[in-house]
Amino acid sequence: MKIAMFGHKRIPSREGGVEIVVEELAKREAALGNEITVYNRLGHHVSSSKFDSQIKSDDLKNIKIKTVFTFENSKLNAIVYSILSAIKVSFSNCDVVHIHAEGPASMSFLPKLFGKKVIVTIHGLDWQRSKWGSFATKFLKYGEKNAVKYADEIIVLSKNTQKYFSDTYGRKTVYIPNAVNKPEIKKAEKIKELYNLDKNSYILFLGRIVPEKQVSLLVEAYNHIDTNKKLVIAGGASHTSEYFSQVKALAKDNKNVIFTDFVQGQVLEELYSNAYVYVLPSDLEGMPLSLLEAMSYSNCCLTSDIAECTQVCEQNAVYFEKGNLDDLINKLLYLLKNDNEVQKYKSISAEFICKKYNWDDVVKKTLSLYQK
Repeated sequence: MKIAMFGHKRIPSREGGVEIVVEELAKREAALGNEITVYNRLGHHVSSSKFDSQIKSDDLKNIKIKTVFTFENSKLNAIVYSILSAIKVSFSNCDVVHIHAEGPASMSFLPKLFGKKVIVTIHGLDWQRSKWGSFATKFLKYGEKNAVKYADEIIVLSKNTQKYFSDTYGRKTVYIPNAVNKPEIKKAEKIKELYNLDKNSYILFLGRIVPEKQVSLLVEAYNHIDTNKKLVIAGGASHTSEYFSQVKALAKDNKNVIFTDFVQGQVLEELYSNAYVYVLPSDLEGMPLSLLEAMSYSNCCLTSDIAECTQVCEQNAVYFEKGNLDDLINKLLYLLKNDNEVQKYKSISAEFICKKYNWDDVVKKTLSLYQK
């Protein structure tokens, strides 16, 4: 089968969950004998051009990767990329076009017009994110409606999103969640050298520093707590650094808050491997891959009680009420004072998450939709 994918920024990359999903699907589908073409967006890594070529992957050697022109540092960047990618796949010899995310789905009508089978994965209700202005929000909503109208199949990553499409559009969708690979636990070597971090010496947040992740709430909660454990904020800004600056301002008087900026490779693996607690305070998620990864590294996870987190972790994590500062403080204090509870969650998280969310299952279900 000849399959084309677009909608991500670029692979190989860890710029966001979409990029990780596209890479995993592409390399695994190619390994099963399918012909995969992936359309990367021209431009630099969202955090810095210094990260552009740091990830190397031999697994991608069987994948055709084509770079699509777009305007760099422009609000039209994603739109131009989506239009040009849709034109390219429409005139290609592919059988299936797999579009990722709501914005790129705005162009789903074009490959459909050219007789291609169109699959759209909704990675989250992007128009709900506070970082978008009026035009971008309307464009994302337009993409969502086009997916409903033109896609042969729509994949959603959470039951919540599935209910939304059913209630809003009467549209049937297919629930295929993200997955995670079982990692190798790493000793604290590089992070000791860079940040003076030891095993269990820090609380970790790892993800994009954007408003819906509520990193500011976590920093504010940490400022109210007397502890010798540090708070590590690992990740870079996305689209704008304004919110990142606000978060840093909250931490300016607390020398125990460490900002690593974007991380990948050995540093990322060591941060996950040695955290005391991983915290995800988001008020909006599609399906949080960072949470799956944190659990796969045997972390005790503390998350907001949004459905996208509770459905992932079930009874295998600790929850606080979304947006509730006092509850977040109380739950952090509880875990800091009760090491036995933390160790209990650490002992069960990896086996649970790796069994529940398996990439082989995801690929099998996705390929069955292509062939349906």
